[in-house]
Amino acid sequence: MRVLITGSHGLIGTALTDALERDGDDVVRLARGNQWDPEQGTIDEAVLDNVDAVVNLAGEGLGEHRWSDQHKRKVMDSRVKGTTALATAVARRADQIRCFVSGSAIGFYGNRGDEVVTEESGPGTGFLADVVTHWEAAAAPAVEAGVRTVFLRTGIVLSAKGGALAKMLPPFRVGAGGWMGNGRQWQSWISIDDEVAVIRHALDNDTVEGPLNSVAPNPVTAKEFAKTLGRVLGRPVLVPIPPPALRVMFGRDMAEEMLLAGQRVRPAKLEADGFGFRHPTLESALRAVLGKG
Repeated sequence: MRVLITGSHGLIGTALTDALERDGDDVVRLARGNQWDPEQGTIDEAVLDNVDAVVNLAGEGLGEHRWSDQHKRKVMDSRVKGTTALATAVARRADQIRCFVSGSAIGFYGNRGDEVVTEESGPGTGFLADVVTHWEAAAAPAVEAGVRTVFLRTGIVLSAKGGALAKMLPPFRVGAGGWMGNGRQWQSWISIDDEVAVIRHALDNDTVEGPLNSVAPNPVTAKEFAKTLGRVLGRPVLVPIPPPALRVMFGRDMAEEMLLAGQRVRPAKLEADGFGFRHPTLESALRAVLGKG
């Protein structure tokens, strides 16, 4: 299979590329620059020649900067304009491309408290929910052209090489880690190995279509996450970080939506398909990605 990947040098894209190439698949890395500019919504459609499937993982990082108005625009434009251009190009090759896996996120559901949400649940409110709603809608040209399209609603991806976990490790390794806020917010996560396996499941199975929650079946609270990480590292977990401090450190909007809010997400479609998670519990996932097995 010949797979075109955007965001191929990111955390998920790198792991997916490595896995596909190990199994003999041909990967085309869509690079920013002359080939495409996601923020401007331009693409050289020749890159899609002889491509069987497309995985769209590109987008401005959400947690890399404080959420200024300018950064919010970059986050939105990089996803919506880039996906629109890519989906339009895919639609023109609907007779050739059999699957379009488009990046998404569980931020779609907003802050839902203790409510268990599945792919059937509606959108929440706030900046993240708004971004994801527009992000998924941008894939409409591919959907309308009849290309099987999957919206990969990914949770917190666990890897020691990057993402949220890598940022948490330094304080936890010296015994200065703690949970954020009251610790009762739900965190839906997935190991990097299972994230790659979910994408491959979406690519290989013609029955997979529409929203797909890419999370492990056992979400935990922020307090439980912190305590489990401390246990795996053999370090104490100290005092929590209070909300006012988080708002000062990260800005009110980012703190409220990314750190103090939560989603208790169930991977209903994957469970119905009998998908086998390599790491269904948080402790098994952390031990695997941190080499603490």
